[in-house]
Amino acid sequence: MAHPFVRAQSSARKFGGRPEDYLAIHNWFDESQAFLADFRHRTLRHHAEGIFLCERIFGVTITNSEGRQVAVRYVGEQHVKEDLGHIPTAQDWLLQIKPERWM
Repeated sequence: MAHPFVRAQSSARKFGGRPEDYLAIHNWFDESQAFLADFRHRTLRHHAEGIFLCERIFGVTITNSEGRQVAVRYVGEQHVKEDLGHIPTAQDWLLQIKPERWM
């Protein structure tokens, strides 16, 4: 798993500015690693709905250090695609959960 700073560096290359311009967004996608430190943490935000939630939290655009407006959705899409290779839906993740009797 790539560190959020690595994703932020990738954003800076793609959209301009400095990695710090994008770090909060990439930290948000990966903060669930605090309680589940493997790939399963991605079930919470690494999907289309998570990208739209990110946009609601951070706004439609951010202005990077070069003064350029960048769509937050594009940054979220970049993060998820770099981690997973595509953008799944939340349903894609949830359908993979094996139901247990207690559920």
